[in-house]
Amino acid sequence: MRTRFTEAFGIRHPIVQGGMQWVGRAELAAAVSQAGGLGMITALTQPTPADLAAEIERCRKLTDQPFGVNLTILPAITPPPYDEYRRVIVDSGVTIVETAGSNPEPHMEMFRAHNVKIIHKCTSVRHALKAEAVGVDAVSIDGFECAGHPGEDDIPGLVLIPAATDRLTIPVLASGGFADARGLVAALALGADGINMGSRFMCTVESPIHDKVKQAIVDGDERGTQLIFRQLRNTARVAGNAVSRDVVEILLNGGSFPDIAPLVAGSRGRRVFEDGDLDAGIWTVGLVQGLIHDIPTCASLLDRIVSEASALITGRLAAVVP
Repeated sequence: MRTRFTEAFGIRHPIVQGGMQWVGRAELAAAVSQAGGLGMITALTQPTPADLAAEIERCRKLTDQPFGVNLTILPAITPPPYDEYRRVIVDSGVTIVETAGSNPEPHMEMFRAHNVKIIHKCTSVRHALKAEAVGVDAVSIDGFECAGHPGEDDIPGLVLIPAATDRLTIPVLASGGFADARGLVAALALGADGINMGSRFMCTVESPIHDKVKQAIVDGDERGTQLIFRQLRNTARVAGNAVSRDVVEILLNGGSFPDIAPLVAGSRGRRVFEDGDLDAGIWTVGLVQGLIHDIPTCASLLDRIVSEASALITGRLAAVVP
């Protein structure tokens, strides 16, 4: 399936594995890329820039296909050494970066100087237009259905995706709520050039998270998530569990961030993925878990999506044309 995105980024299928904290490791990124999609290593999952360099090398030994690195830029009291992570990315010869969070403009000069293509993840049309203006090569537009941070506008993908593609000239990836061929075909119909999937790739054989988490996603449905941090204007969609429900109750009763900080520590969420204790902390999953019913390899998943999408386009949709 050729689109502007596959042509520009040199991949076979218009399917991208989004960067996910504690999940975007070499084995998953390599499996997605080897299967014809675009895999992503998550830079800040690696504790140091040196660890990121080692992870990139590990991925390169697993696939000879293009893969990228996600660099999420968030405000922090003690920010990560972004300049060092950037240097590792370019020195390692990575040619695709997914940025997310804050404005990517401060990072553009170095990446541009080394011919790195940049995908910026956005949750609104206005932010996507700004990203295009500063020179990114593509945007991934996240609808309200997505896992993680959906922004504060609460616009679902059915409206947000065509609103973005109407106004942007660069390739657009549809993100949030995608898991199968129906989603890919719908995204293409809405004007997107591909899809970005997170939760669906969590639930694959190569995903480096505990099997109990994968099974919880398979067993879950579209009602099984929780929106937290709404009162703090930093909304996040996470799995509904004992911890996320406590966070919501504390904030609804007038609590502030210091009251919930021990509950939402990243180290606790990491324990969920590593130990399989679903109530150890906050962990991220999207509404799309209601469409996830198995744990395939990345190769079989991508083959299924692409073949079923082709069948939908040439079969069912062709049949309704008068």
